[in-house]
Amino acid sequence: MTATHDAILIGAGHNGLVCATYLAKAGLKVLVLERRDVVGGAAVTEEFHPGFRNSVASYTVSLLQPKVINDLELEKHGLKVVLRRANNFLPRPDGSYLLTGAGRTREEVAKFSRRDADALPEYERRLDAIADVLRALALEPPPNVSDGGWLKALPELVRAGKLGKRLGALDAALRNDLLDLFTISAAEYLDRFFESEPIKAVLGFDGVVGNYASPWTPGSAYVLLHHVFGEVNGVKGAWGHAIGGMGAITQAMAKSAMAAGVEIRTGCGVREVVVEGGRAVGVVTSASDTVRARAIVANVNPKLLYEQLLAPVAVPEPTRERMRNWRCGSGTFRMNVALDRLPDFTALPGEGDHLTAGIILASSLDYMDRAYLDARAHGWSREPIVEMLIPSTLDDSLAPAGRHVASLFCQHVAPVLPNGASWDDHREEVADLMIDTVDRYAPGFKASVLGRQIKSPLDLERDFGLIGGDIFHGALSLNQLFSARPMLGQANYRGALPGLYLCGAGTHPGGGVTGAPGHNAARAVVTDLR
Repeated sequence: MTATHDAILIGAGHNGLVCATYLAKAGLKVLVLERRDVVGGAAVTEEFHPGFRNSVASYTVSLLQPKVINDLELEKHGLKVVLRRANNFLPRPDGSYLLTGAGRTREEVAKFSRRDADALPEYERRLDAIADVLRALALEPPPNVSDGGWLKALPELVRAGKLGKRLGALDAALRNDLLDLFTISAAEYLDRFFESEPIKAVLGFDGVVGNYASPWTPGSAYVLLHHVFGEVNGVKGAWGHAIGGMGAITQAMAKSAMAAGVEIRTGCGVREVVVEGGRAVGVVTSASDTVRARAIVANVNPKLLYEQLLAPVAVPEPTRERMRNWRCGSGTFRMNVALDRLPDFTALPGEGDHLTAGIILASSLDYMDRAYLDARAHGWSREPIVEMLIPSTLDDSLAPAGRHVASLFCQHVAPVLPNGASWDDHREEVADLMIDTVDRYAPGFKASVLGRQIKSPLDLERDFGLIGGDIFHGALSLNQLFSARPMLGQANYRGALPGLYLCGAGTHPGGGVTGAPGHNAARAVVTDLR
């Protein structure tokens, strides 16, 4: 049986849609198969309480590549992103607070330490310089370590040489910082610059977002760096909101894909990748139909691909071993709540720019460390980390007039509970704890909740294929980054078998709603099929 398509994409998450659109624009016949009844993967907007809509899983915009926005003409297809009026708000138990954002961060930090306020520009300069280099590398495949002889090795040596030239443009201090950011903890790096807890908490929070780790865990400094790659409306490092929620991004992507000629089938999952003669040649759908293509492109966690969609005998042993050791689990418990009024924080009462910010309820790095250790021992932290966003302060399409929606991104919880316990038996209990945590900082919050949507790590896995609730499709640790993502020899988006490709967050440059893996994988597919 001959191939009916040039490429089949497994999964209509944002990277799958990006990859499919680039492939179609290159003249290929492309089919996208999506298990759920809606496109978008974890970047979707749903009504979760009558009259209330919100981003279900991913919840804020920063890392989406400007090149992807422009190439796919997402604004033409309806995407509108607005900036938060403040970046982060950190209320503290003693009634003090830190509010960061353009034009205000330095004076806010000076409330706690003039020395830290003076150190802030140098900290930002260093991170911005490093982020600029790595931001450019996000849209290129890393050097691929392989054993295919000198003909295959030569292009990778050239790629490594170009990388070395870029890194060589950094001065000696920045090169040392870059090495440290890949290996040391967020807490250790922040201690080099700052003495006061509030600024270290605000910055260090980025080192544990989606990362089941303490801010003292080696490697957490890179996770911090990963979150400063972003850009919104031309403002580097800014965070924003997509009008209509995160689903507005993927709906615009789907429109762009279909305009380019992509066929998208929802409610049509993939049960198996068909392998013949050692080559991926098609898929079997959940309806038992077989569809064939010259390229099979998986927008799923690599562990899910190699352990669930391929017969074990078809997967080379080195890949099977790598996937057995592929570390997933981001310690995330996600909630959306419908509110009859805005929260009123003891530290900063009333309405204001702080309610448009990322509201971080974790007053110090030590607090975050205790939360992680408690989750390791107990299954979830009894004093959890909560980041709350209230997107309806920027977008009145999400809730009825005078009402609001809030996103709660909660940590730390164990991806798999100890002693055989099930998240299905504890999700409501932990959800109550998260609401109570917010209520301690904003009394009356609990009473304002009209309804809620809960996504435990198990829910995130079942609903979106996020194994262990891992929002990154695999931990952003040094052994799972760059040329080792998902493994040495597969860093160029080509999988373990001919005809098989990967385009999801389990490839370089990693997680977040970036579109970069989809962009990069499309290049590999087009190169091979031509």
